[in-house]
Amino acid sequence: MSDDQTVFIVDDDEGVRDGLSLLLATVGQPCELYEGGQEFLDAYDDDKRGCLVLDIRMPRMTGLDLQKKLLETGSSLPIIFITGHGDIPMAVEAMRRGALDFIRKPFREHDLLERINEALNLDEDAHRKALNRKDLANKLSSLSEREREVFDRVADGQMNKVIAADLGISERTVEVHRGQVMKKLDARTLAQLVRMKIELQLVEEAI
Repeated sequence: MSDDQTVFIVDDDEGVRDGLSLLLATVGQPCELYEGGQEFLDAYDDDKRGCLVLDIRMPRMTGLDLQKKLLETGSSLPIIFITGHGDIPMAVEAMRRGALDFIRKPFREHDLLERINEALNLDEDAHRKALNRKDLANKLSSLSEREREVFDRVADGQMNKVIAADLGISERTVEVHRGQVMKKLDARTLAQLVRMKIELQLVEEAI
């Protein structure tokens, strides 16, 4: 559990909200309580980190409706659904849309805490990757146009002499640019450059 993350509880049953709040307080986990999906959306800031514990069957806006709206905004907030016996088909649909899990009522507190901890770990991992990608983007923006050309070719496995011929420059000039690329990207090995190129391609494909 983390003080930097919040467990958002959305359930129209006040007793459930209060019970979950007390449960999370026993492990020192901050939480926010909402009686409906729209109330949550009105207050939610995408910069907030954590996970969402969401009742699947609510008036006005169901849990599935809220999940859909979050997906439309590009949110990666992990979702754990709370479901009744008759809601299993809906819960399966929620899983297909990317929900982490669904917990059937009545649930064991230990089981829910385990799932919440798993969700917070996923959120932390996603946050760390986002920071790494932002750092990589900043480093890449510091490269000159020629250095970026050398980076792309080096990371693709081309030899210096091939790069030199391709760009119409000397091998020595390629070596100089390559050294600058390694310095600016804080890379010590070719393998690190390759990983950076792969990460960059993943980011571009996701856009």
